[in-house]
Amino acid sequence: MKPENVTVLGATGSIGVNTLDVIRRHPDRYRVFALCAHTQIDKLFEQIREFAPEFAVVRDAALAAELGSRCRDAGLSTAVRHGMEALVDMAAHPDVDTVMAAIVGAAGLEPTLAAARAGKKILLANKEVLVMAGELFMHTVREHGAVLLPVDSEHNAIFQSLPTDFSRGLSECGVRRILLTASGGPFRTTPRSALADVTPEAACAHPNWVMGPKISVDSASMMNKGLEVIEAHWLFACTPEQIQVVVHPQSVIHSLVEYTDGSVLAQLGNPDMRTPIAYALAYPERIDAGVPSLDLFQIARLDFEAPDFERFPCLQLAYAALRAGGTAPAILNAANEIAVAAFLDRRLSFLGIPRLIEATLAALPAGPEGSLADVLTADAEARRIATSLISETVSA
Repeated sequence: MKPENVTVLGATGSIGVNTLDVIRRHPDRYRVFALCAHTQIDKLFEQIREFAPEFAVVRDAALAAELGSRCRDAGLSTAVRHGMEALVDMAAHPDVDTVMAAIVGAAGLEPTLAAARAGKKILLANKEVLVMAGELFMHTVREHGAVLLPVDSEHNAIFQSLPTDFSRGLSECGVRRILLTASGGPFRTTPRSALADVTPEAACAHPNWVMGPKISVDSASMMNKGLEVIEAHWLFACTPEQIQVVVHPQSVIHSLVEYTDGSVLAQLGNPDMRTPIAYALAYPERIDAGVPSLDLFQIARLDFEAPDFERFPCLQLAYAALRAGGTAPAILNAANEIAVAAFLDRRLSFLGIPRLIEATLAALPAGPEGSLADVLTADAEARRIATSLISETVSA
């Protein structure tokens, strides 16, 4: 069997690293065609040495020159490119079978859309693609015959628990609702009064998952779950009312699907991203992911709570943006990215994150999501407004 050629967008992040670990275990099934990263060229260089891809892509020309020189000195034949055009090329390259879309944030939108237009198998770990341009992206997937497989642990669990013909409509398939689990993050039981003094280090200390700083802060604010609600709406064609967030601190049940006959199907597993990555890579088959067996006796108990919308207003803002439609989710996402960056730079308090997002949504009315240009315009304007608002209104 000829190995699948895989492009990894976001190779040096946590999803990229875990993807390469799964690929490493199955060299007969997968070949790394391109590795794409932002600025971590030391880490990328080590990946190039091990996996010998045809191409590597970094942010800018200076980094590309440095990495290219190191590759030549090491006798490596990998061609090094840079910039958005190169990312798009690597996602749509005719020799590529599968694209792991794991670039964090809005930067992943264009190359992931390119993969869809090229009809690739897309392993989607970048939720912002669907948050920003869900209607456009799903239309592109259908129009060009791309295969879309969710990698987020929750959406992957839902995908595994739904009937195979769910695309004809959840109600028609006998599905009542989706139960989207959330760990609650590091501040699940922290008094709201104490959240004003939260530090970036505390926000990034997730109790169950090892993730990058941006997604860790999103988990702490529960914006990550809000973005996943929007993502689930597009992936599974469900209404906001059909998506129930359930706080489950152990992160063992990754999500559930409730059927009209009262059955509830769940997918369980250790909190390890290699499980959904391996499932998506090999679908519809199953392969070893290197994940240890789930020890139910050691876990002993599973707890569930309703989400606290007052403690985590970002979740409520996401539901509101989904119901508003059009470019509202893109505005929400852009404002959140600006807010999280400011928080990590200590220019904005943790409680300032939802205030900044709400103020940006109020200042920029949503328009229709008609084209990629409409989405990118809304994204840019929301970033401009959010940046100006940091110092003006919500920096406390």
